[in-house]
Amino acid sequence: MLQLALDGFAKQATTAFTSSLRSVCSVSLLTIDQQTYAEYVDSLDAPTYMTIVTSEELHAPGIVNLPMQATMTVVDHMLGGHGGPVQPIRSLTEIESSVVTGLIERLLADLGYSMGGILRLDAKVRGVEYSPQFAQVAAASDVMVVATFDLKIGATAHRMTLCLPFPSLLPHLVKAAAPAPVSDHERLQRERAADELHRQFHAVPVDVAVRLRPTKVSPATLAGLRTGDVLRLEHPSAAPLEVAVDDTTFAHATPGARGPRLAALIVGTPKEKA
Repeated sequence: MLQLALDGFAKQATTAFTSSLRSVCSVSLLTIDQQTYAEYVDSLDAPTYMTIVTSEELHAPGIVNLPMQATMTVVDHMLGGHGGPVQPIRSLTEIESSVVTGLIERLLADLGYSMGGILRLDAKVRGVEYSPQFAQVAAASDVMVVATFDLKIGATAHRMTLCLPFPSLLPHLVKAAAPAPVSDHERLQRERAADELHRQFHAVPVDVAVRLRPTKVSPATLAGLRTGDVLRLEHPSAAPLEVAVDDTTFAHATPGARGPRLAALIVGTPKEKA
């Protein structure tokens, strides 16, 4: 469910980046992982551009992270530059931060639309942090859902991540995955289909074998059999025959006859003496 929602978000983010930067961009979902907050923070470079977001539905903050190289390239494009490969790695000015925040808010709106089938995610920007170690979003051991995206601005690829609290997200996933209630008409149709399947199942022909217990012989004995030879069977003379379907024994029987045809009488299995 998350993969479908975040794949949709990636497509909308592609449009948001391309139209905002006026350059060919693409966003694609790479992975969705479950990590502790400490593992996620350790995976980020420093400095980086961490946007801390909040939503009433999640009851805990999340993070949208862009590497500084990608962030400065975004600023360069949106302020009329060409987005060259060499960008300064520093904190943003107030004007630059306002420009990037506008793009992040658009991405959050697209995320809310994509996640609509799971929960009503009305995320808002709470703040920005450049040092991952200083972002007190969750405890180190808290479990997070981390989605990693491949963001390409022109020919340069960057890693964008979305980090959401797993405990807050899980109830919404469980609720969204629950089967939808059915109407009385649909329930009646299902019952009729089940009855018909049950009735037809009992009419399916099945090949049944009534046989002696298997007897093991060596290849030499088998190859040396001649007309008139007597082969000692391992089936006790007082033991019932096996009734089997596809080599699975499900009943026992004694041999007999019914009119001109051979027959087998189903019997209980006698307890064999040791």
